[in-house]
Amino acid sequence: MNAIWTGEPSVIYGNVRNDGLIDNLPQGCCVEVACLVDANGIQPTKAGTLPSHLAALMQTNINVQTLLTEAILTENRDRVYHAAMMDPHTAAVLGIDEIYALVDDLIAAHGDWLPGWLHR
Repeated sequence: MNAIWTGEPSVIYGNVRNDGLIDNLPQGCCVEVACLVDANGIQPTKAGTLPSHLAALMQTNINVQTLLTEAILTENRDRVYHAAMMDPHTAAVLGIDEIYALVDDLIAAHGDWLPGWLHR
């Protein structure tokens, strides 16, 4: 805010829409890149093409985000479970039955903040 208000440039790392910033990640996904902030606002920096092994790792998280977006847009609770199953960390430490239980527990715990279609 200070950089926008005063015009004094600052560099931050921000989560922004991938509009050609990272070539080998899907357009429109959320990416974290260096951003110049000044009186003109926030200007993300093009990162170009990432090493393929890094892009592949990042794609695993983008897949989870895509499934969750589809779950919301289609109001499909099963896709919420599928997204949790695809999460690299969750899948590494929990079995499928545990993932179902975890999702159910999270929905129950945060139900007031979540849309009604998620509740069975």
